[in-house]
Amino acid sequence: MRLTSMPLPVLSRVLATALLFATPAFAQSSAPPNTGNNFKDTSVIKPPAGARVAIFEFEDLECPACAHAAPIVHAAIDKYKIPLVRHDFPLKMHIWSRDAAITARYIQDKISPQLADDYRRSVFAAQTSIGSKDDLQRFTQKYFQAHGHVMPFVIDPNGLFAAEVQADTTLGERVGLSQTPTIFVVSQKNWVQVTDVNYLYSTIDTMLAQTPASTPAPNSKLKKPLSPQK
Repeated sequence: MRLTSMPLPVLSRVLATALLFATPAFAQSSAPPNTGNNFKDTSVIKPPAGARVAIFEFEDLECPACAHAAPIVHAAIDKYKIPLVRHDFPLKMHIWSRDAAITARYIQDKISPQLADDYRRSVFAAQTSIGSKDDLQRFTQKYFQAHGHVMPFVIDPNGLFAAEVQADTTLGERVGLSQTPTIFVVSQKNWVQVTDVNYLYSTIDTMLAQTPASTPAPNSKLKKPLSPQK
């Protein structure tokens, strides 16, 4: 039977089913609507295993828009108790952002993740007073001293942390980034690019509503083991 000869309700159901299966499992949208970027490969845009919803972000420590977004993003993860999947994406036009990211990786690995997160926030807060690599060096030395640590003469002698930052940069290039910050709210099924951080909370609310918490399967009653035959 041709579709045009089907009754209208039946035809509607057929078309709806076809559209459902034609829609990618990992759908793209943005907040506000119709403001998102075109990406090349979004297969990596997903939350950690077991997380209902997460914020997935690419940031540049020298980027003013990233500095503006950072406190809003961190307030959101504190409010909603969701993970932040953060990646460094230092833009080539910025002078010192890559060095700052390498230092943050050093602090995270050698001292503590909490202090590394605080360092990133402190860099954002002082961003307008850091105009060169020398400024960053002086800022970082004072930061180490203020927190009771000695800044090493060479932060990354083996290039380990530089390689980590480069891996993030390569990942961003694979996605097809064109700006920072690039922020997504993600679930295991879909993602929304948040192009205006004023929409971050409402986007998380919507995503959580669309992603109900999984309920554990009821415990099955254990069967009494069979007695061995005599």
